[in-house]
Amino acid sequence: MTRQARLMVLALVALFVAPLALSPFAQSAHSTASAVGGTRVRDLAAAPPESVGVSPERVHRIETAMKKLVDDKQVAGLVTLLERHGKVVAFNAVGQKDVRTVDPVQKDSIFRIYSMTKPLTGLAMMMLYEEGKWRIDDPVARYIPEFAKMKVYTGKNEDGTPKLEDAKRSMTMRELMTHTAGLGYVLSANNPVDKMIIDGNVLNSAVPLKNMIDGLAKLPLLAQPGTRWSYSIGVDVQGYLVERFSGVPLADFLRTRVFEPLGMKDTAFYVPKEKLSRLALVHNGSPNGLVVDENRPDPTVVPLGPSGGGGLFSTAMDYARFCEMMLGGGQLNGVRIIAPRTVEMMRTNYVNPDALKTMQPGTGWGMDFQIVMDAAAAGDSVPNGTYSWFGIAGTWFWIDPVDDLAFVGMVQHVNLGTTRAIHGLSHSLVYQSIMN
Repeated sequence: MTRQARLMVLALVALFVAPLALSPFAQSAHSTASAVGGTRVRDLAAAPPESVGVSPERVHRIETAMKKLVDDKQVAGLVTLLERHGKVVAFNAVGQKDVRTVDPVQKDSIFRIYSMTKPLTGLAMMMLYEEGKWRIDDPVARYIPEFAKMKVYTGKNEDGTPKLEDAKRSMTMRELMTHTAGLGYVLSANNPVDKMIIDGNVLNSAVPLKNMIDGLAKLPLLAQPGTRWSYSIGVDVQGYLVERFSGVPLADFLRTRVFEPLGMKDTAFYVPKEKLSRLALVHNGSPNGLVVDENRPDPTVVPLGPSGGGGLFSTAMDYARFCEMMLGGGQLNGVRIIAPRTVEMMRTNYVNPDALKTMQPGTGWGMDFQIVMDAAAAGDSVPNGTYSWFGIAGTWFWIDPVDDLAFVGMVQHVNLGTTRAIHGLSHSLVYQSIMN
């Protein structure tokens, strides 16, 4: 081979290899190797902030700000965890699990994570997608025949009864995964379709998930499939599909296929009695200060129909293990859960253009994650490509593949005006601490 030919071959190799070397998943795979010659191990061990490009002085501002929130009695207690390049650089607990006692919040305190359940149900769905159980644009009615002839709510008749029209087509799996299927939820009795779901007790963990499907099939959609984004009961429907596709109860699937392999030892749809002392209670504000919200189901009861949209309990470290698995391209500590391409799918917007116009500017929706597509339009400090969600009692997280970091925040407070402001504050506090 001539010298010129050898140079051409080397150039072609460089052309194909360089993009792979620069990809986040290639970097993640490289850094999960054993620590030889300075290679970093992604094991979520504690590390000095400066070792991963985080300012020690600036990251301390997170703990200071969270303590002030507790001191000002905005919330009862908080646990926050920041990890970067597979290392935990800030992990703090401040405040109380119950304001009526002096029992402090601990790093291993257990929280009701509510809608942070959704990405885990989405993960289960994508594991089954990898097995060929469903496709993105399949009609949902192919797997749930009860949804074959849905009606759509269009207003009220003169006598006050619902005015309905036929759905123009079946919702698709894409739409079910992105809250664009037209389904209602249980968030507001002022919404006529939501009120029907609430009044019908459709979302009831005391009965099998099939009962939910039967109940939903009798109720109208709030919009034609694919026409608008509306946060919905769709992830609970996904929980039913996990059972249908796998032949295994949802709780068992998540426990054996996700939680145990990832070492998420405190994540479940109930709290065992021996762990009950670690449970942080939900609080709310009152004229007399913070009070415990006692209108919560018994956490020790094992649900017959677990909510794939909001039923899990977890800890900050457990959820960080899930986040790190996603940052690691679908694996943690050598345990492979999903393929790197599947992770990419989950963190890519799959909302169709018409429905995307009805969403918050700059955002999209992947496979059970909110996606930031244009941070400037969204008015956020996180980079484009960041994916996240939060729970109704204030827990929150985000995963940033650009800066290779994840943040998990745990709090139990039902006023979203308070907790959403804390979420935004945490974004500012994290990114002002990143130095490279």
